[in-house]
Amino acid sequence: MLKLKLFLPVASLAIVVVACNDKNEDVTDAVNKSGSVETAVHISHIDTANDELVTTHKIWVKNNVYKTVEYRDTIPSLGTENTVAENEDGDKKSVSVKKDYEIYITVK
Repeated sequence: MLKLKLFLPVASLAIVVVACNDKNEDVTDAVNKSGSVETAVHISHIDTANDELVTTHKIWVKNNVYKTVEYRDTIPSLGTENTVAENEDGDKKSVSVKKDYEIYITVK
């Protein structure tokens, strides 16, 4: 019984460690066009106060785009940040650039 009590936590830890590798098996170069939903998210800067969030869904059925659905939302700009830029000659200069949103997608 003691062996079983020790085995379960060790086995659980082993599964978690194996699942946390750096390889992402979900990355793909091609969309299954026989039946899938392809989603693209893009954020562009409109002006100093606003950005635009564009979400596009392509519904693929039997190798044809059945429908394309697009949503556009205006969201607040994150402002600017100072950074160092370098040109082809290696010259560095301090510049101010617009901050970009990070995009996280949860699929259930």
